[in-house]
Amino acid sequence: MQEQQPATRASGLTTGPLVAAAALIGIGMGGFIDGIVLHQILQWHQMLTAKIPATTVLNKEVNMFWDGIFHSFTWLTTAAGIYRLWRLVFTRKALLSNKLFAGGLLLGWGLFNVVEGILDHHVLVLHNVRELSANTDAWNYGFLILSFLMLAAGWFMIQAERKRLKVY
Repeated sequence: MQEQQPATRASGLTTGPLVAAAALIGIGMGGFIDGIVLHQILQWHQMLTAKIPATTVLNKEVNMFWDGIFHSFTWLTTAAGIYRLWRLVFTRKALLSNKLFAGGLLLGWGLFNVVEGILDHHVLVLHNVRELSANTDAWNYGFLILSFLMLAAGWFMIQAERKRLKVY
């Protein structure tokens, strides 16, 4: 995407559609990074390992099934974000900005991590960030802190670019 020159409100273009599309893609990509890196490559946890420890083949299969459901959600969310991005670029009704897009991606990824971290790690206790650890709480809270920092960084990037573009 090419950077646009600062625009005024009178242009009729807004930043919201690009941020929304990027945030959806960021949510999906955050889920993919979690699922691929933490679940599959590092094998720190699976979707239900705090409830169903992966100690038998059957338990592994149950966890793998729910990991698949989780990956289906992330795929659908990413596809929805790509569709929204395509529509806004095709209709030319939104300001395009690399900084807005990057901020939206980071906002979405941080949002995914915050929601997933609070629900899965603290409320439902489906799994811990690092299941086989002497201090699972440190990993879970560290994950949340990093997630809130990502969310805030995305938000501030978006606000700074909106200010630069003079579109609020």
